[in-house]
Amino acid sequence: MDLAKLSLAWDVNSSQFIHFPVPVSSSIALLAQTSETPSPAPSFREALRFWVKLGFISFGGPAGQIAIMHTELVDRKKWISEPLFLHALNFCMLLPGPEAQQLATYLGWRLHGVRGGIVAGALFVLPAVVILWALSWLYISLGHVEWVAAIFYGLQPAVMAIVAAAVLRVGRKALRNSVMWGLAVAAFVALFIFKAPFAAVMLGAGILGWIGSQIAPRYFGGGKDQAESRGAPVVDCGDSLNPAVEDLGEEAAGYRSGWSHALRVVGCGTLLWWGPILLAGWVAGWQSVWFKLGFFFSKAALITFGGAYAVLPYVAQQAVDQHHWLTTPQMMSGLALAETTPGPLIMVLQFVGFVGAWQSPGPLPPLLAATLGAAITTWATFLPSFIFVLAGAPFIERLRRVRGLTATLSAITAAVVGVILNLAVWFGIHTLWPGGGPIDLFALVLGTVLFAGMHWRKWGVIPIVMVGGGLGLVWRLLMVGGA
Repeated sequence: MDLAKLSLAWDVNSSQFIHFPVPVSSSIALLAQTSETPSPAPSFREALRFWVKLGFISFGGPAGQIAIMHTELVDRKKWISEPLFLHALNFCMLLPGPEAQQLATYLGWRLHGVRGGIVAGALFVLPAVVILWALSWLYISLGHVEWVAAIFYGLQPAVMAIVAAAVLRVGRKALRNSVMWGLAVAAFVALFIFKAPFAAVMLGAGILGWIGSQIAPRYFGGGKDQAESRGAPVVDCGDSLNPAVEDLGEEAAGYRSGWSHALRVVGCGTLLWWGPILLAGWVAGWQSVWFKLGFFFSKAALITFGGAYAVLPYVAQQAVDQHHWLTTPQMMSGLALAETTPGPLIMVLQFVGFVGAWQSPGPLPPLLAATLGAAITTWATFLPSFIFVLAGAPFIERLRRVRGLTATLSAITAAVVGVILNLAVWFGIHTLWPGGGPIDLFALVLGTVLFAGMHWRKWGVIPIVMVGGGLGLVWRLLMVGGA
């Protein structure tokens, strides 16, 4: 038994390994750990305090957020067993949307049922919602002040470097053979040259992965290598997909409810999901910015496999080029702001909703319009995740045994590399040749240095953002002084 594989998982969104420290030195110790009985379930009040705390400390992207939950819930508090945690993580990686927030929802549900899942998932993002709303307001209000504009001028090459580094890190782990390379190249060409719909690219990759697992298992087989490349914690222990959690015993037995629970969750969740969106269309008009935001981001929520970087090209191109809710520099600034807040990176979509409604407020004051736009965008982005988790959790035993799903997700992950490359090129063009003019040498040099720092020196995202903004401010001050 390879013990290291239990404690190491690859996370696509953050493009780094997640370490789950497993203090064992032999297979006997591992068996003792996996059979260890967790501590008694906490009270709802105790769990509530933890979920509030998690919402404020969930920095570091999905890898950091998942590691925090593992350390607190499995190692320290022992509310969740190791097998159940890894089992839940595998399940959440099958779903569209932010897997860290979905994992919190699942674990909250496991501890206190539906209300526990709702509280855990909501508190995971609520601090980020408030913080990003405040940052969005400061950005849109002060964006024309010279020193603020200078900071965001430096943030653009920083974001370009972050996305470019993500391409290499994800590609190095996801593209394990020539077929996966071919899928990545095909995805990039389809998006960048032929402007193919993002959903069609993801769907096509998934279909090819499923078919490939049947006819060419060497490349698509959904085995150990493919599962590790997309992030599933796999233990090499024979033929079972994940023997460490093959039998959860009584932990899972009480939650294998039937279709009635799933139908109730889907029915109530769909009403809650679409109720505010349809209300916005009925009250403000079907062409209003609020209805369009809700409708658009509801579609995006269903295709966000591969994390925020995968869906951002689709969102950016639609929001900038088709709906004209914001400009490319504003989109890049929003991504930089989202990188510095706790919670999932997909929070950048809230920024898009805020700015889009601010710039098309209709009869409302801009701040009220923007707040409603941010709210309906966040609602449409995250509510589907609650439905997926709460409706699907009772069926995870059956889903886990569908081997073709791993091959499907491996193919989608390969395509995501091409999608992120498309985003990097799109950002790079708009950063290095602003307005179609001559190349911006400052952006080129700064972006190159920051990329090198991330790729070779392993600089963190937040320091990159801070350095980019600071150097942008210094450069503009020097230019003004020199003039």
